[in-house]
Amino acid sequence: MLTLSARVRIFAAVEHVDFRFGVDALLALVRDGFRDDAFTGDLFVFFNRRRDRVKVLQWDRNGFWLHAKRLERGVFERVEAATGRRVELDRARLSMLLEGIDVKSSKFRRRFAREIRIEARDGNAARRLAPE
Repeated sequence: MLTLSARVRIFAAVEHVDFRFGVDALLALVRDGFRDDAFTGDLFVFFNRRRDRVKVLQWDRNGFWLHAKRLERGVFERVEAATGRRVELDRARLSMLLEGIDVKSSKFRRRFAREIRIEARDGNAARRLAPE
């Protein structure tokens, strides 16, 4: 199980990738396909065509981690986005996705704030607070 800070953003590829790809090919996909910087420490999640394998790419100060999981039975839920080649996930959804929980049938309780925006007293831009 991954323990993630609230500052870490998680991006999942909408389309499948060739699972012969290693770190360098996935880096090229993040840079060229997503137009993101892989050196930020954010997580980038990739699935294979059958959706029974997942790879998670992460920068860690002096090198890349490549986490991998292969299911013996079943498949991961399909990640969909309205537009673009990637979708941003929150930590709860990533955890449910990796554990096989159907995200479409789950829901947050009424009046549960997933994200809070607080305006500064001097009128500057809002600061985002995400629950730990």
